[in-house]
Amino acid sequence: MTTDHRRDLLNLIATHSFRLGDFTLASGQKSDYYIDCRTTTLHAEGGRLAGLEMYDLIREHFPQAEAVGGLTMGADPLVSNTASASAWHYRQHHHRAPLDNEPGNGIVHGFLVRKAEKTHGTGRRLEGFHKLGAHVVIVDDVCTTGGSTITAIEATQQAGMNVIGVLCLVDREQGGRANIEAAAPHAPFHALFTANDVRAAHIALRGA
Repeated sequence: MTTDHRRDLLNLIATHSFRLGDFTLASGQKSDYYIDCRTTTLHAEGGRLAGLEMYDLIREHFPQAEAVGGLTMGADPLVSNTASASAWHYRQHHHRAPLDNEPGNGIVHGFLVRKAEKTHGTGRRLEGFHKLGAHVVIVDDVCTTGGSTITAIEATQQAGMNVIGVLCLVDREQGGRANIEAAAPHAPFHALFTANDVRAAHIALRGA
């Protein structure tokens, strides 16, 4: 991913997802700004760029990852776009579809974590990829206190998979990183942008 692509993604978040005002967050905290990354990750170009960027972070920091997952629904488009980005990357280099039993192929499949177990059917809490002992990465769109991410980490570990890393699209820098690192000390945390990055881009675009 080029610097230009990362800048383009930041500008899309600043344009579509950032608002100044008086808000109460899901955590109960008050804030003078609000970031709803789903309006970017569900945007055609925003979703494509977010998936490519997340996949680049996985290749750089967690090349052994077999899957990427997160808590529905903030993580849903990130998971799908990141998994798709891994398949596109593989095809560009191998000119064929990857084989499921091909080790170290760089493919990351996707899974989603429900907020509660299903009361029907299989009753599973995780949907999609599941393999005992698999190395996986948890993703989320916005990190404030880290509660949603920690919920996903705990459910994934309870399902028998090994969480090796955590990625976030935007870190609000309000304690979430510390909480996540305390809950999963062996899973390094990386954020693509901070809220200050997004605010600065929003103000620059508005003044342009």
